[in-house]
Amino acid sequence: MKQRSRHLAHAAIIAALYAVLTHMQNLLLPGSATWAIQMRLSEALCVLAFFTPAAIPGLAVGCLLFNMTFAAALPLDFAVGTLATWLAARGMWLTRKMTVRGLPLWGLLMPALTNAVLVGWELTAYIGGGFWFNAMCVAAGELAVLLTLGSVLYLTMTRRGLAGRLFR
Repeated sequence: MKQRSRHLAHAAIIAALYAVLTHMQNLLLPGSATWAIQMRLSEALCVLAFFTPAAIPGLAVGCLLFNMTFAAALPLDFAVGTLATWLAARGMWLTRKMTVRGLPLWGLLMPALTNAVLVGWELTAYIGGGFWFNAMCVAAGELAVLLTLGSVLYLTMTRRGLAGRLFR
């Protein structure tokens, strides 16, 4: 039971961090986390899925919490954004051991792939502009965040042994 409680606590903390960081970014840089060309800096937290399966529900719930509490969120955001985040985190967990020079590159691509397809489709349904354009814009934002901030977070956690101490 202790392990289950720890897993739940980790998921809740990750969800809260994701939602709060996204709201903070949206307050400081309006629209940067919510429009067609978005760069949610909180997406860097996706790398936590390499270290604990608790990040899978944590990130999905964090995305859902943000979308539910953001006044301009569209109804599909609740389901589509949450599903895209859950699939990305699940894919990252499954590919965590597939590394290129010590970096789980394939896993770092998962958020770009899932969000490009699902959020790209959602944006096309709501604002038009063509699926491929929307998908590429979403993928570019995801890649920019994951390959920079996400990589730094991943390397910092592995080199300093933080994952072992945080997610026992």
